[in-house]
Amino acid sequence: MKLYEDMIITGSRAIAKSYAKINLTLDVLGRFENGYHEVKMIMQSVNLFDLVIVDRQKSGIKISTNRPFLPNNEQNIAYRAANLFFSETGIDGGVKIMIHKNIPVAAGLAGGSGNAAAVLCALNLLYSAHLPDSDLARMGLMLGADVPYCIFGGTYLAEGIGERLTRLPSLEGLPVVLVKPLEGISTAAIYNSIDSAHNLIHPNTDAVINALKSGDLDGIYLNLANIMENITADKCPEIAKIKKRLMEMGAKAAVMSGSGPTVFGIFPDNKTAKAALDSMSAEYDEAFLAHTIS
Repeated sequence: MKLYEDMIITGSRAIAKSYAKINLTLDVLGRFENGYHEVKMIMQSVNLFDLVIVDRQKSGIKISTNRPFLPNNEQNIAYRAANLFFSETGIDGGVKIMIHKNIPVAAGLAGGSGNAAAVLCALNLLYSAHLPDSDLARMGLMLGADVPYCIFGGTYLAEGIGERLTRLPSLEGLPVVLVKPLEGISTAAIYNSIDSAHNLIHPNTDAVINALKSGDLDGIYLNLANIMENITADKCPEIAKIKKRLMEMGAKAAVMSGSGPTVFGIFPDNKTAKAALDSMSAEYDEAFLAHTIS
């Protein structure tokens, strides 16, 4: 479901859910001359979301969140999204943005990218700019490689730096337990480490694509992998511990999402997933049971 198709508009206010994403696979193929890395990965939305409330106002950009450690200025990607929208469209207006964060921060779940995508889509509707998806995605890419995907959501193959998106068959309704260790991870640091790493294990993304097309869940589970996992786990040993526990509690597969450190496990049913969540929640503050969505 495209982000703006799930958005509520009332007068001068838009209310959006910006969903988290997980990586079924994540591969890094090389580095472009401009410094960006070439990736090949399968992105999947889950129904863990931040609530983004966007109010049209005459001028200025104001932003607030329920997380006091998050910036409320141009250092916040949602603020930059609003600024970019007005700059690109030439619209003379303003906005007040309130973000209620549920998605963990610096977690490999594209929480910030989803917030930025929500702001772009909300302003497009509130100001009747009528920008097509392609323009929203182009603007999103100027903010971050995951933002275009977050505008669309669902199950996608992402290539290039993440901007070349190919829709894949939906993987809807699977129970997913997500667990984030206390440590945050710098995405830039992990990508830089990849450049000098040896013996990297590349996921078989094509095998997962074929399994999605044929509805072969076992084929999907068997090939879930993230080239960054071992690198991040060296910096955060909790990753391996969480992954092992999720598998012991019945996960069909468990893998780190993005550059980490969040680990997710896909479970065969809600009962098994809820039992795993209860166990993990006793030790980790940021543990969630969610479901894959299209």
